[in-house]
Order: sequence, then structure tokens, then C-alpha cells
Amino acid sequence: MKNVLGCVCVSCGKETGAEVDTTTCPSCGGMLDVKYDYAFIKTKLDRQSLASSADFSMWRYLPLLPIEEGSELSPLRVGWSPLYKADGFGESLGLKNLYIKDDGLNPTSSLKDRASAIAAVRAKKAGKNTVACSSTGNAASSLAGNAAAMGLKSFIFVPERAPKGKVAQLLVFGAHVFCVKGNYEDAFRLSAEAISRWGWYNRNAAINPYLMEGKKTVSLEIAEQLGFKTPDYVAVSVGDGCTIAGVWKGFKDLYALGLLDKLPRLISVQASLCCPINRAAETGNAIEKMDEDTIADSIAVGVPRNGDKALAAIRESNGITVNVTDDEILSAMRRLGAAAGVFGEPAGAAGSAGLIKLAEQKRIPPNALVVSIVTGNGLKDVVNAQKAAGEPNFVNPDMASLSPLVESF
Repeated sequence: MKNVLGCVCVSCGKETGAEVDTTTCPSCGGMLDVKYDYAFIKTKLDRQSLASSADFSMWRYLPLLPIEEGSELSPLRVGWSPLYKADGFGESLGLKNLYIKDDGLNPTSSLKDRASAIAAVRAKKAGKNTVACSSTGNAASSLAGNAAAMGLKSFIFVPERAPKGKVAQLLVFGAHVFCVKGNYEDAFRLSAEAISRWGWYNRNAAINPYLMEGKKTVSLEIAEQLGFKTPDYVAVSVGDGCTIAGVWKGFKDLYALGLLDKLPRLISVQASLCCPINRAAETGNAIEKMDEDTIADSIAVGVPRNGDKALAAIRESNGITVNVTDDEILSAMRRLGAAAGVFGEPAGAAGSAGLIKLAEQKRIPPNALVVSIVTGNGLKDVVNAQKAAGEPNFVNPDMASLSPLVESF
């Protein structure tokens, strides 16, 4: 890969090659970060080349991705999700320039498709025929879908609390699914042992540094869709930390290439009863385990594996941390749908819940350019969508029954 210089450990700083089977630091076991040759990438990617590209998917940013030449790319159209100017939603919050990035419109209905597409491509290039991961739901379904499209087998480990809709997705995609009797940490541990024993390609984003590179494409798209005007704030829901780290990496890449003249402040949103990353950012202490107590299953991660990268993203961006209750998440789902026409699952709408809270506290300037990333579609968790929406109006099949209800609205 001419565009990749190698990997560097975020803990000890030692560098290593960007090899297929090297996922953690050989020296200390720490997380790795992919290093790019920006001078080379500048010869391949600029505003003009992007403007002339007819590839409206994440692969339009191939020079900024750790993909070897000649690799077979996923046929699914991952990425280039819409960025909506949400005037009605923004007006309700006192914000004049609010945008919603709806990543629930990816092939398996979540932002995680961006990471899984990288996993499937790299696995196939490496000659692997099986990929595996642990997940609270979305990473699993995205891996199963992308693996199926690439002709790969997938083995998926989910905690028993995973929403039935997401488990159904996995089974439809032909995955071998194991519902682990325990929490996400139990599922992660069992998947790690299985991957080591059978030599499957490891899609666990907390371990595999290349998957964050796929997630960063959401930032590349936001910047391009805004005409390379940097948002002042970007709100994102946070679980194990890989997504917010990827969002930050994408903006930093564009800044290094001279395509942006400044960097945004990130808004890290976690559930109030499961916020180990935000708590560490606020206190300055090490990340400590918390219970996975939230309806937002995709961010219910009590032991975040990408905590170091997430904390670096928050601190480097002079970011804001905000924690939201389940009731605030359900309210955000309703408000996001009613005012912007975007249907987010609980974790997908959590970023917007945090933004609502900050706006109501007058912590976001009214003229700021703000983007809220909705990371997953509401149909992935219909049970909680019904909690958010409430019940319909039941009427008899006659106008006498209908008229009083209509006139009461």
C-alpha cells in the first residue's frame, strides 16, 4: 500500500508494519493507529478529483484507506449517506445551521457498514474465508451483510440482550450466530478466544485498527457535502470509542491534506448509566468499568476497548462530553423524527439527544455550524421505537368517531 507508511502504537509510540495479522502493538499490546503518506495521497486525491468522481460510496476516498491495490471491493453501496439541513429541528433548538448525517441508510442500516466493508475486503485479500466479531448488534449485522456480499462466512457473538431485529438480520445474512449468556464483555471475550483458536479474520473494531479507517469516511463525506467547510461541532454517540475516534481521524486527515483549514469540536454523547469514556474525560482518571445499563444497546459498552483513542479525540478536539438518560434518548427519537423526518434507533439518536441537552443549556452558539450523526436506523429496534412513539389513535370506521379526534389536534 503506497499510501500507508505503517502503524504506530497509541500507548508506547513504537511503529510497526501494516500487516494483515498485526492488530495490536507487538511490543506492549496497545492499540495501533494507521499512518499515511500524505504527500503521496495529495497526488491522488484533491477537490478536483473528488468533484469528477462518479463513485458515490466510501470507496471514492480509496487513497485514504488501507486497501491494497487490486483488492476486490465490496459490491454493497456503503457510504455517501445524506446530509440533511434540518431547519425545523434546528429551529426548535435555537440553532440556525444544524445538519443531520443519516447513516442509518447504509446497506445494513448503520454506520458500522463502513468498518465492515474494510474488514471484508482485507479478509478476502488476505486469503481468509471466514470473518468474526462480537457486537451488541450493529457491527454484527454489518459484518454479516458485507461478508455475504463478498462470499465469506461469518461467525457472530452477541450478548443475549441483543435486539431481536438485529439478530434476525444476522440470520437472514447467513451468519452463524451465537447469543452469549452474559453481557457484551462476555461476548467479546468468547469471540477473541474463538478467533485465536480457528484463525478467523478479526473484525472486532476494538482490536483491528483498520476498521476505524472505514468509520472515518463519515467525516470525509460530511466535509465534502459541506463544500469543505468545517463544522464547528459534530455530535456522535459513543460506545467502545471506535466511532468517535474514527470521526476525529477523518477530519484530521483532511486537515493534513490541506482540504480543511480548521478542525471541529466533537460532542461525545454517552448513556448516563453507561458512560465510562465520558467519566474518564471529565475526571482525568483512568477508564473504569460500568454496568451496561441503557436501552441504547449499540453504545452499551461497560468496558470500552478503544477508550484511549476516544479520549484522545475528545481532548485534542477540545470536545464536550454529555450524558443522556434513556428517557432523553426516547424523546430525541420522537423529536428527530417529527422535526427532521429521520428515524434513528436509540443509539443512533443518542448524539441528537446530547445536542438537544447542550442547546437547551445554551452551550452551543446559535449561529454555529453543527452536525449530528445518526448512526443507526430505528427499524433495527422496533420495541424501543414503539416506546418512543407511543400508541396510535383508535377510531370506529365512521366520521362521528374521527371528527372529534381530528379537531382536537
